[in-house]
Amino acid sequence: MTEITLVDELSPAQEAIMERDLVDYEASHGIDVNYKRFHLILQNDQKKLIGVLTAYTAFAEVYIDDMWVHSAHRGSGYGRLLIASLENRFKSKGFNNINLCTNQFNAPEFYKKCGFELEFVRKNLKNPKLNKFFMVKFFDDEEQTQGILVEELPI
Repeated sequence: MTEITLVDELSPAQEAIMERDLVDYEASHGIDVNYKRFHLILQNDQKKLIGVLTAYTAFAEVYIDDMWVHSAHRGSGYGRLLIASLENRFKSKGFNNINLCTNQFNAPEFYKKCGFELEFVRKNLKNPKLNKFFMVKFFDDEEQTQGILVEELPI
């Protein structure tokens, strides 16, 4: 008999089993999962938190998961600073793009001003404020090296 359970977090053992099997599966197709979650933290001189950009790498892409700038500092260019810092950290590192998903009420125009292109909109017919905007910004890198396993050269 099988059972499906809703949990807030996987146990370390469950996560290790899942991660190992996913990595093995993708490697069997010549793909490197390349998963790493990280945060860019913006603070002032007194170490007071101004903003956070949470993202992760997977395959050849950088995914912005969430970005927040404290309400007292919005409109001061800190969001652009976080985006620029992210771009500079991954530019010329072999990644294909940075992508994100934002809602109608949130910040699609802000991301367009930062150079992101709209790929598509998933409409919410019951609440248009929750329309989802899927956006991407491609790197100009000539070569994509991330997300690909390097095959061993014959001896």
